[in-house]
Amino acid sequence: MVRMLSKSKKLFDDAKRVIPSGVNSPVRYFEPYPFFVKRSSGSTIWDADGKKLTDFCNGYGALLLGHGRKEIISSVSKQLKLGTLYCAPTENETKLSKHIVKNYPSIDKVRLVNTGSEATMTAIRLARGYTKKNKIIKFEGCYHGAHDSVLVKAGSGSAHNGISVSEGGLKEVSKQTLVAQYNNPEDIEGIIKKNNDIAGVIVEPILANMGLILPEKNFLMHVRKITRQNSIPLIFDEVVTGFRVSIGGAQKYFGIKPDITTMAKALSNGFGIAAVGGRKQIMDQLSPKGNVYQASTFAGNPVAVSAALASIRTLEKLQNKLYSKLEKHCVRFSGALDDLATDLHIPHQINFASSMMQIFFSDRPVTNYETSLNADAKKFHKMFHTLLKHGVFIAPSQFEVVFFSDTHTSSDLNKALDAYRLALKAVKD
Repeated sequence: MVRMLSKSKKLFDDAKRVIPSGVNSPVRYFEPYPFFVKRSSGSTIWDADGKKLTDFCNGYGALLLGHGRKEIISSVSKQLKLGTLYCAPTENETKLSKHIVKNYPSIDKVRLVNTGSEATMTAIRLARGYTKKNKIIKFEGCYHGAHDSVLVKAGSGSAHNGISVSEGGLKEVSKQTLVAQYNNPEDIEGIIKKNNDIAGVIVEPILANMGLILPEKNFLMHVRKITRQNSIPLIFDEVVTGFRVSIGGAQKYFGIKPDITTMAKALSNGFGIAAVGGRKQIMDQLSPKGNVYQASTFAGNPVAVSAALASIRTLEKLQNKLYSKLEKHCVRFSGALDDLATDLHIPHQINFASSMMQIFFSDRPVTNYETSLNADAKKFHKMFHTLLKHGVFIAPSQFEVVFFSDTHTSSDLNKALDAYRLALKAVKD
């Protein structure tokens, strides 16, 4: 499908000369070329040609409070006048950590880092350092960042581009990663019984990188039980779900306490910061007092910390209304979309939870990596391009998620449903 985005085409051609594939993250690319963004506000972004798009990609879940939230921009603006980088501790780092600890009962201490990938890498190193063991169990389709230990049957852009194990990764590292089937308690139980060198189990409590895949009843509880019985640290990767599905993340949503937690995205509503936290005995393994090394020039960056503080304080203030409102939006939207697809006799599945949803073009429930891969990605791509044509931006990959934000209005939802109606008709034809 050819789109008349002359400025974006020109910008993309220029970008390809100096940026590999013209993009700085693989999932941003789509045929024939991605649009380039000029500005954003609230629930809206404008592309380089001035076209207005309602944003349901939402920074892949980061923008829970929408673009340009005034409380966050105000906090960041004040900090910019005071400085951008000190490489020395600030009081705000402690304040932010206290807010995280307050909202996540499983966390005693927090180390601030820069990205979700850095957080999961640190969490895995912590588990190994704490247990003095080597192997990690992850689940098919869970995406835990772009580092060797977890780029094995990963979701997100890795699945979108058909990469099961990344070239350039060390086989010696990936061999230490055991892969279990999500929503299959017998599978992980069997792996644990066969191996006595397991340092940790890492899981997205809700998979948000294979489309949206929900844990079946008691699955997470079973994972918690078996890891505890075998003294294996359980890592909840809440890079997407932290602060998004509830103020206390997915662990509060499901009532489960992991040993280590990672978070990023909604932590700061669009600024570059992440965190890894957990039980005191584990977190105290980190250097300089412990022997698990982790360091970063930009960790605890004062600008990003100010954004995260303002974001969490805003969420704490709004939480009684915010999360219920977003869930109602999601339920209403998912139900209406289900009706549209059903009326058109299009085989489909819609998975949704809290403020996240996704449609799969499949005639069987999508509950794991295999069933997600079996959905019709070509139909999804056709739907994506039609939505874009009609002013609605969702992530261009079947293996991502539609995210709702506090700034989405009833008018935004109605507009999006009108666009989905046209997009589904295009899929049907």
